[in-house]
Amino acid sequence: MASRATLLPLLFLFLLVAPALATSGTIVFTTLGRSRYGFDIFALPLDPLSTSPSAAASAELLLTDGASRNGSLNLYLTPVPTSASAARRREALEETDDLPPPTLTPLLPWDPIALKDRPSLTADGAHLVYVSTAEAAGAPRRSWAAVYSTSLASGATRRLTPRGVADFSPAVSPSGDWTAAASPGPRGWDGEVEDLRTDIYVFRTSDGSRRALAVPDAGWPTWADDSTVFFHRRDGDGWYGVYRAKLSFTDDDGGAGVSVSVASVDRITPPGFHAFTPAASPGAPGLVAVATRRPGSDYRHVEVIDVSGGGSANATYFEVTRPVAPRAHHFNPFISPGGERVGYHRCRGSGNGDSPLLLESIKSPSPDTFSLFRIDGSFPSFSHDGKRIAFVGLPGLFVVNSDGSGGRRRVFSGNAFPTTWDWKRKGVIYTSVGPDFASESTEVDVVAVSLGDDDDPNVSIKKLTVGGENNAFPSPSPDGKWVVFRSGRSGHKNLYIMDAEDGEAGGIRRLTEGPWSDTMCNWSPDGEWIAFASDRHNPGSGSFAIYMVHPNGTGLRRVVHSADGGRTNHPWFSPDSKTLVFTSDYAAVSAEPISNPHHYQPYGEIFTVNIDGSGIRRLTHNSFEDGTPSWTPYYLKPEDVGETLQASGTCAFEDCHWLNIAAQPDGLMCGKHG
Repeated sequence: MASRATLLPLLFLFLLVAPALATSGTIVFTTLGRSRYGFDIFALPLDPLSTSPSAAASAELLLTDGASRNGSLNLYLTPVPTSASAARRREALEETDDLPPPTLTPLLPWDPIALKDRPSLTADGAHLVYVSTAEAAGAPRRSWAAVYSTSLASGATRRLTPRGVADFSPAVSPSGDWTAAASPGPRGWDGEVEDLRTDIYVFRTSDGSRRALAVPDAGWPTWADDSTVFFHRRDGDGWYGVYRAKLSFTDDDGGAGVSVSVASVDRITPPGFHAFTPAASPGAPGLVAVATRRPGSDYRHVEVIDVSGGGSANATYFEVTRPVAPRAHHFNPFISPGGERVGYHRCRGSGNGDSPLLLESIKSPSPDTFSLFRIDGSFPSFSHDGKRIAFVGLPGLFVVNSDGSGGRRRVFSGNAFPTTWDWKRKGVIYTSVGPDFASESTEVDVVAVSLGDDDDPNVSIKKLTVGGENNAFPSPSPDGKWVVFRSGRSGHKNLYIMDAEDGEAGGIRRLTEGPWSDTMCNWSPDGEWIAFASDRHNPGSGSFAIYMVHPNGTGLRRVVHSADGGRTNHPWFSPDSKTLVFTSDYAAVSAEPISNPHHYQPYGEIFTVNIDGSGIRRLTHNSFEDGTPSWTPYYLKPEDVGETLQASGTCAFEDCHWLNIAAQPDGLMCGKHG
């Protein structure tokens, strides 16, 4: 069916005709916490009787090579070590460079810049089924996530998800005939931050046909057999639970269609603790692996549940990961097809002693035009000679050489946001100090931080605003005379322009006025425009769009908006002033948020747009929150950048904050534990 199946040449159409950027340089942005992850894939024998922590730890296999592939956009096949001891020997030799890491074979012959995740092989091993964001949704605030199938022999790729619909978390049935996926259906994403409003649909793996709604209000499907699907669902009290559905398939109209009926649905895990992201396998009948958050624990662990005895009252739970790594998070379990092992994701680093990258190179859609980097910090900006980067740590203001040499230098210990450099005075950074995400009357002031020079390296800080009524987001004019900033002094957040050296004492005038929020302003390098984010189209709604205005207050216009309720923020001009880079929920979400560590919001990708509103282009593809981009004319080679004096914090991240709910007294350790 052509409407549901697109071959590879057509799939590239959007990617090939995307407008090219005429400017150059480097774009750097932040992803909340992402630089601290460093996940690898591990596995343990699926033997619930092995409960000794020492025995379990000695049996754990490392299946991936420990190399950073945060910027990788392919799916890989890795050899499985013959034993845990062989894996440990290989790991030890790798650390001394006596043995190369195991070869990871890329599986996909096509290479669009897109997220690719949740891979499954069909029963015959001929096709790889996965979710990807390879094609635009065609409308703002609609997810690009869709299920694709690629022939490993020919490379032919087919889209299985209908146009205008998003699919997440696909799973292929044991026979390979059916694929199940979580989908919001025609209604699409409606701004959910925690659990998505999805249902489970099933369709033919071969071509996406015979798509049918199977289980409402459900996510993360996994097949135990061709008629049994486990899934997770969040109940009215906030607890995630794992459920089991028995499905029945009936052909209609002489095989032209299919109807799916649910014979039964029963809850496997009771309320009182969280259980989610289930995994089953026909090779392990009666067993389902789940990730759990137990009351009293800050860590996500994997457990195996034996449900062969019936429902939740007779279920038996076996701990898998807590005996091995009790103070580490474990994500998204899976069971091998033969039922021998249970696998999972865990951050490989040993904790705060390991060092994240300063700059992680992300694949650019125009590598000859600009490079793209994720920084280990927030609100980055380059000095105008390209040699230094300022960023904040929330708290703390830091400066580091752009090649990583010398390590980061903390120049202010309090809470600061954002950063931008003076065009004329060398070593002067503008920022605002005080609480972020605060009301109009909160004490926040714009300051100029002077880094000093070789003769006098002492840092000096000069406050430029008075009154402290949420004065923030400064951006200097390219002639070095003025600074635009936002202030809540009128009772609403509007834009003002003041003297760059003397602040308000040297002169101030109001640029925008109204009962709304104008914020996150940026002055164009040619001096002609000031871009900013505003909710003036629907004040107080939480929806922001990007606008531009001349410094004299004329020419106000809206540049880009991601539909009603959408958020488009943090604009920054390109070096030639013809393009804006920004962050937005324009592409909605790309995965179920529960499958990731904590993020305040599961959306936000980096985009560019021409200042006339044309040529919107997506730069990043992931399931996290990308934000606060900036653009420098200096081109950095697309290579990861470490630090000479390393920062700490690999694996220093938290589980989803919204899982922290109070347990009922009788629900602390439900079920029998082996």
